[in-house]
Amino acid sequence: MGERSSGSSYPNLVRRQRSRLTNAPEILIVEDDPQIRRFLRATLAAEQFRYHEAVTAAEGIAQAQARQPDLILLDLGLPDTDGLEVIRVLRLRTQTPIIVLSARGQEKDKIEALDLGADDFVSKPFAVGELLARIRAALRRAATIRDGSEGTTFRAGKIAVDLEARVVRVGGAEVHLTPIEFRMLETLVRHAGKVVTQRQLLIEVWGPQHSEQAQYLRVYMTQLRRKLESDPARPRHLRTEPGVGYRLIAE
Repeated sequence: MGERSSGSSYPNLVRRQRSRLTNAPEILIVEDDPQIRRFLRATLAAEQFRYHEAVTAAEGIAQAQARQPDLILLDLGLPDTDGLEVIRVLRLRTQTPIIVLSARGQEKDKIEALDLGADDFVSKPFAVGELLARIRAALRRAATIRDGSEGTTFRAGKIAVDLEARVVRVGGAEVHLTPIEFRMLETLVRHAGKVVTQRQLLIEVWGPQHSEQAQYLRVYMTQLRRKLESDPARPRHLRTEPGVGYRLIAE
């Protein structure tokens, strides 16, 4: 009896495994370095992600259109065209999450990539755990938007933000925010999990004429943390991305 049961369950196990792989997110790797591609292949395969590869900007854009992947991992230093141009082109055609993987560590490169529409920026060399966490977070955000399950209330730990009612609560108690504080928080909520650049925040909250006045952000972020974080000196949710901007973390 035991042997027959084991034998009959094996095809079911195979079918379940195949089903998981079929339903697994599909990721497009746009990277010209063969060693990094090999590393990414092993990393994604170990997590049962499906993947495809492109080694040039032109091939990456073509595959993104043809395959419509769930997420794109994009290198900036491609042989035919700068990866920043790839972001610009793709954002005219798709809202597929884009995570930039680049050896360019300068803040201006990160800011430009994010302002063009990249969802995240991971500097090389990177840790496997960090990359996978960024991938999963981007896929969750995309699924929430696609399924229309965003709702009007955003939650991050004890923080609850009702965008429609314009009410913020911490641990169930309502917290008063000034109009500017709420607009700043609202912008971060609408891009939760993503890095929002200083320039983007300034334009959305204060207007384009204030796009270079980063001191506004520091003052109001300090106030928001005092009102919303249990430990403002070590914020859990309202994170600073040094030299780039801010990120609202739900977990």
